Amino acid sequence: MRGALLRLRRATGLPVAFGGLVEAGRPQVRISELSGTGTAALRALAVSSGNGLGGKAVALARPCAVTDYSASRRISHEYDAAVAAEGLRSVLAVPVVVRRRVRGVLYAALRTAQPLGDRTLSAAVEAARDVEQALVVQDEAHGLLAAAREPGHAAGAAWERVREAHAELRALAPRIADADLRAQVLAACGKLAAAPPSALPVPEVRLAPREVDVLVCVAAGATNAAAADRLGLRPETVKAYLRSAMRKLGAHTRLEAVVAARRTGLLP
Repeated sequence: MRGALLRLRRATGLPVAFGGLVEAGRPQVRISELSGTGTAALRALAVSSGNGLGGKAVALARPCAVTDYSASRRISHEYDAAVAAEGLRSVLAVPVVVRRRVRGVLYAALRTAQPLGDRTLSAAVEAARDVEQALVVQDEAHGLLAAAREPGHAAGAAWERVREAHAELRALAPRIADADLRAQVLAACGKLAAAPPSALPVPEVRLAPREVDVLVCVAAGATNAAAADRLGLRPETVKAYLRSAMRKLGAHTRLEAVVAARRTGLLP
């Protein structure tokens, strides 16, 4: 959230941005991050669905904006005191939507009453997409942990779910703008891919990150074209990564490469 707000301010030049996530089990957003504010009036503010500008964005699951917050007849005015204390006039609110469910709201604002153009709205939507991507990664990580705790997961359907989620995380990681979060996700993927203890020594093989990404897709049954679409690469590039991985693993087929990668702990 903090990184998305900073990128939003840089992209639009708007002086103020803030936002928060929907509280678990409650139909309200708690403002948790402030950027460029001059007071603490908005901090920890609970915005109920349908109330104010942000609540309207939550209820409609689409961006909303007003040119003069306190005078607008398009919203209710439960939060006028906090908005006025910060001196905000033109405000936009963009919902963070994951799997058709609103998970939070990003706001951006001016201290003057003037229309906010399409460029500003587009930048706010892109910032919301960054938060949505991070929440997807978080959800997948929780799913991995839950599946890994199921009894007998290594031999059954639960382990297949771990593999599927691992593949999704590998594909998502390069799209995460926050470098620290991206590194943490990749590190978690490495731990999940660690093979179970074996009595037989396993030769160490080093693959490039993109070679692992391609093998993850192949292990999930993807064609080269499907892997390219998933990873944002050209099909020819996927083929090159796959050939390189097969050579390093001493494999002659795609299936052999997947089996060898699992044996060496590169794939779960």
